[in-house]
Amino acid sequence: MRIFLRPSARTPVREVTETLAVEGVGLEGDHAHGGKRQVTLLSAAGWAEACEALGAGALPPEGRRANLLVEGVDLHAALKRRLRVGSVEVEVLGETRPCQLMDDVAVGLMDALRPRVRAGVYGRIVQGGAVRVGDAVEVLS
Repeated sequence: MRIFLRPSARTPVREVTETLAVEGVGLEGDHAHGGKRQVTLLSAAGWAEACEALGAGALPPEGRRANLLVEGVDLHAALKRRLRVGSVEVEVLGETRPCQLMDDVAVGLMDALRPRVRAGVYGRIVQGGAVRVGDAVEVLS
């Protein structure tokens, strides 16, 4: 797992090795606070599929501007369920819709991210705690 924080809207993301997830708020150091979209997750496999469909090779995932890049988790199956990220629990509320900003990363990326949750999911933090690179990520039943 990789962790990215967005200090403010439309500014470059920062990759970090750990952060604090605050219940009902979001990730410490990220500009998204409160509301439904406290944390965003992107599947490494979904990102790779989008890059392949685009024919762009491996684009850096920080261009997607998601907070957590996860591996081995079916984010489509996580919709309307809960995920555990280390000791943190996230209620997955919906699919992240790709926007026009994705075409600033690579022309056509917005459309390449549309199928089957390739753009990732968003949710709210229901149990806070530390989030670290290497934490296990699992869909809860």
